[in-house]
Amino acid sequence: MPTAQPDHRPLEVDARCVRLNAKAETPAAVAPVVEQRPLSRADNEVLIEIKAAAVNPSDIKAATGLMPYAVFPRTSGRDYAGVVIDGPAAMIGREVFGSSGDLGIRRDGTHATYLAVEAEAVVDKPKNLSWAEAAGIGVPFVTAIEGFRRAGLPERHETVLIFGVTGKVGQAAVQIASWRGARVIGVTRKQEAYTGHTNGPVEIIDSSATDVAARARELTDGKGVNIVFNTVGDPYFEAAHKSLALRGRQILISAIDPIVQFNILEFYRGQHSYVGIDSLGLPSIATGAVLREISPGFVSGHLKPFPIKPNAIYPLEEAKAAFIAVAGSSRDRVILRP
Repeated sequence: MPTAQPDHRPLEVDARCVRLNAKAETPAAVAPVVEQRPLSRADNEVLIEIKAAAVNPSDIKAATGLMPYAVFPRTSGRDYAGVVIDGPAAMIGREVFGSSGDLGIRRDGTHATYLAVEAEAVVDKPKNLSWAEAAGIGVPFVTAIEGFRRAGLPERHETVLIFGVTGKVGQAAVQIASWRGARVIGVTRKQEAYTGHTNGPVEIIDSSATDVAARARELTDGKGVNIVFNTVGDPYFEAAHKSLALRGRQILISAIDPIVQFNILEFYRGQHSYVGIDSLGLPSIATGAVLREISPGFVSGHLKPFPIKPNAIYPLEEAKAAFIAVAGSSRDRVILRP
C-alpha cells in the first residue's frame, strides 16, 4: 500500500483501470482494456484502495451507447468496497463501500485498483459483510429504497406487488418491503419459487399461466395492491395499472419500449400515482446518503447481501468475460476483484 507523503499533499498512485475507449455497437463487441493511470484525490475526496467492485447492467448499456451522456474514454463501474488510504486523518484505514449514478458513466469509476471519490459519499462497511458482498449492494438496493422513499414506504397494512421479483432490484424490494411488515406478492415469467432473502412470506404469481391483475385482485379480496414495484417496465405496465388499489402507486425503473398507453380515466378516478426512478440521477454523495440510511439493516440481518458465487468473481483482466455474463442476464451478482 502506498504511504502518505511527508508534506501531506494528496497521494498519487498508479491505478490499474478497466478502460472503455469507445462506444461498442453490441454487448459482445464491448472491448474493455486494462490500463495503468496516475490517480490522486481532490481536496474534498478520499482515495480508496478497491477490494471489490460490482458489474451492473447499466455498465453494459453505457458501453453500447444507450446512455448518450456517457463519456469516452473512461473507467467503468458504479459500485465498490475498499479501504481509505488517503484523505482526512480520521478516515484513513476505514473500510467503506458505496455507489453512484455518475461514477463509471460521466466520470471514471470503480473497476480499478484505486478510486477517488467525495469523502461524503463513502459509507462504513458493515463488519459482517465480505468485500464482495458489500460491493454488490449498491445499485439494486439504492434503486429499491429510493423507489419506496419516493412512492411512500410500505406499511404493515399494505400489499406490495413486485414485477421481476427474481431480479436483483426485485429481491432488494422484497427485503425492504417485508422488513417493514408489508405483504409481498411477486410476479415471475414462469413457475418458480422465490429463493432470495425475505423477512416474511412471498406469494408468487406466474405470469405465463395467470392473468396477473385478476390474480392480484383475487388475493386482495378485490381491492388491489397498494404499491406496484415494476422493475420490468412497459411489458407489465397494463397489468400493473389494473392491479392498483384506490390511491395505489406504481414505481417504474426500466423500459423496453418507451411508449405505453393507459386509461387516464381509470388513472385519475383511482387516484393513482406513478413514480419514475433513475438511479443514474443520484450522484455519489446523494447515493451515499441512501446507503447510509439502510446500512443498519445489513448490520441487524434484516437485509442480506446477495450471495456471491466464486465463479462470478473476475480479475480486472477478465472484465470482458464479466461484462458478457451480465449482458447475458446472469442471475449471479458479478464482481471484479482487483
